[in-house]
Amino acid sequence: MLDSNNRLIYKIRASSLGRQFRFRCVALVLVLCCFSWVTSVLCSAQDHDVLCSDGSGSFQAEFHTGVSVQVKATRTEELATRTCEAALRWDKQSLIVAANVSQLDVDTFGVDLGLGAPAAGFQVKKSSASCCMEYEIYSLEKPPRLLRTLTGGDFFSAADSDLDGRVEIWTDDAAAVDGFENLSLAELGSPPVVVLRFLRGHLLDVSSEFQTYFDREIEELRKELDSDSLRDFKASDGKLSPTTPISAERIHRLRVVKARVLEIVWAYLYSGREQRAWSSLTDMWPEADADRIHAAILNASGRGISAQVDGASKAPQRNRKRAQVFDAIGESSSGKLEVVPPEPILLRRPALAGTSSKDLQQSEVLLQLLIDSAGKVRWAEPAGKSKIVHPLLIHAATTWKFIPAFKTGRPVASRMRLAVSLTQ
Repeated sequence: MLDSNNRLIYKIRASSLGRQFRFRCVALVLVLCCFSWVTSVLCSAQDHDVLCSDGSGSFQAEFHTGVSVQVKATRTEELATRTCEAALRWDKQSLIVAANVSQLDVDTFGVDLGLGAPAAGFQVKKSSASCCMEYEIYSLEKPPRLLRTLTGGDFFSAADSDLDGRVEIWTDDAAAVDGFENLSLAELGSPPVVVLRFLRGHLLDVSSEFQTYFDREIEELRKELDSDSLRDFKASDGKLSPTTPISAERIHRLRVVKARVLEIVWAYLYSGREQRAWSSLTDMWPEADADRIHAAILNASGRGISAQVDGASKAPQRNRKRAQVFDAIGESSSGKLEVVPPEPILLRRPALAGTSSKDLQQSEVLLQLLIDSAGKVRWAEPAGKSKIVHPLLIHAATTWKFIPAFKTGRPVASRMRLAVSLTQ
């Protein structure tokens, strides 16, 4: 539809709907449903939305090469099951990506992740008991083929993090640290984050380029520690085994401190600052146990995602030229948009606490989004007459994902407008 200034916007309502892509996306299912947010901070990896979970949810799209993707519930004798499957189809042929799995997601579609071909990135969780996802990257050229599989993270998300035209894959080392020192992933606020990038087909660990992100995480973790708790932990044996002769309350408190200390050490270690990691360990860990835990940390990280990479960048890169952001809102003098606009993959709208039913029935808000070349929303803000938008909706918008805008067949960053109905 057009707004009052004759600019193209998308009109999205709370119900599911389908529309056809300009580059042949067929019957795209857009899910925009309500869910509750219990915290204003960024959600953990366990809360990341997926297209199909336990047989619920579907998606279908076709790329301009004629290769289509379909995600849906697995069917047995025409009956849907509580599992998911995905397939790529072309010229009356098909390739099964996954079947009978617990969760399935299309993270990105039509984007060259650095492997020399436009690709689709699938997140696959084989069973609900599994800690982690696999990230399977398939080319969208005929015939499609599996380009690379990454394992060990409990989420994967491709994004042009710095809007510099390069796409990173954000994940974590969940499999490597699950059960580390008898700590579950639930006890660890967040497994160590890993940032990956393909460069001419080679997988690089580029976490060191994002030290500012890790520093913010470290700052928040340090706020959770106080001097008395650290002193108490340093006076312990460090292992905190179940047979340690202290009260259950105290051992629980010490395990929380232990988990936060490990997360701080990991944040330095995984962001390429090994010396800072070990000095932090010396400052916060029981001295008699320092050598043991040092070796254990190295052993765990060595069998994690680092075993899958071909190399690592050594230092932060600064002052790179920003990628051009194209306009997917206003039409040019020729009456056409300068890009093929983004198309939704998965959008979820939060339940907006504190908004009356009367207001919801009458309200519609307009958002302006900046969507990167991997289809991720980098920022969202009110647009048009929508001067004030509920902060939960703005936060939710930053988790939405799209098939990115395209210009001359190449994915690009773009600005677009999205009209969101607040009715249930």
